[in-house]
Amino acid sequence: MAIPSPAISLADIAEFVQGRIEGDPARVIRGVASLQEAGPTDLSYIAQDRFLSQTRESRAAAFIVAHRFAEVPQPQIVVQNPAYAFARVVQQWFVPAYRARGIASDLVKGSEVRIGADASIWSSVTLGDRVTIGARVTLYPGVFIGEETEIGDDCVLYPNVVVRERCTIGRRVVIHSGTVIGSDGFGYVQHDGRHHKVPQIGGVVLEDDVELGANVTVDRATFGMTRIRRGTKVDNLVQIAHNVEIGEDTIVVAQVGIAGSTRVGSHVMIGGQAGLADHLQIADRVLIAARSGVNRSVTSDQIVSGAPAMPHEQALKAQALIPHLPEMRQRLRELQKRVETLERAGVVRTGRAKKVR
Repeated sequence: MAIPSPAISLADIAEFVQGRIEGDPARVIRGVASLQEAGPTDLSYIAQDRFLSQTRESRAAAFIVAHRFAEVPQPQIVVQNPAYAFARVVQQWFVPAYRARGIASDLVKGSEVRIGADASIWSSVTLGDRVTIGARVTLYPGVFIGEETEIGDDCVLYPNVVVRERCTIGRRVVIHSGTVIGSDGFGYVQHDGRHHKVPQIGGVVLEDDVELGANVTVDRATFGMTRIRRGTKVDNLVQIAHNVEIGEDTIVVAQVGIAGSTRVGSHVMIGGQAGLADHLQIADRVLIAARSGVNRSVTSDQIVSGAPAMPHEQALKAQALIPHLPEMRQRLRELQKRVETLERAGVVRTGRAKKVR
């Protein structure tokens, strides 16, 4: 049976997002969609002025905007941040409310396991000894939780997530499929020509409102804790090594690798495929461009790029020279030959020009 679409007036939406209506406040909204896909009862949004041209062909019933567009005939709700307001509308009216599924009969659990109220635990889930699961937690099929691990309220762990022993997950944490929390850190010591494992006896802490994408690995600390602080969001296929600490509200994009014991500050943005060496200090509000190779610590409020990473403006200048390197190399060879010819003729000697009378 299909779930009926809600019917919300623009007036109700504007009140919820504290926006100003330009147009008919009684217009009814039944769905949300992008500019290109919106139908005549859908709400969409214009994030930036450069997307204005796309509204000419959009069939949306109304838009959320940052300022009124006189050339747009549809009603508009004016707010400070359209993307944020639109996300709030979607969450409020167009995401199904949480309904507890209960606990599957084939749950495998150890001793002294505690499960909070209104849990949704699917089939083929395994909980180790002394695991604590908070209220309204959803564990999808194939989830494994190791012993003495704690999962906070309102968390969602998608299929085949592994959280190993002695890890702590805060509230409202979302972990996508295939991610492993608490895998052993890559720690070995050489002796007599062989690599001997250093026991990894620490753990991992994910604080409240962290979200990890698919196939992320967060290694447990050698001692102490690998820690990702409140509100940080991590994209797919990211490697976070042992004893790393990441500050609050940081963004880590896909395929980033952060080596052991590096400290990343708050409100940092790390672009895709960037690599960070071990034992670095990346201060607050740093922006690291995609595919950067960071081998030195970075002070706050910098933008760095390139490999090795350097201040972004300097990296742009270096990057601009690369296409000209072949001709510069050829020009250098020609100049070298001219100097050698002048030296043989006695015009120059030991790099100094001879006076010509």
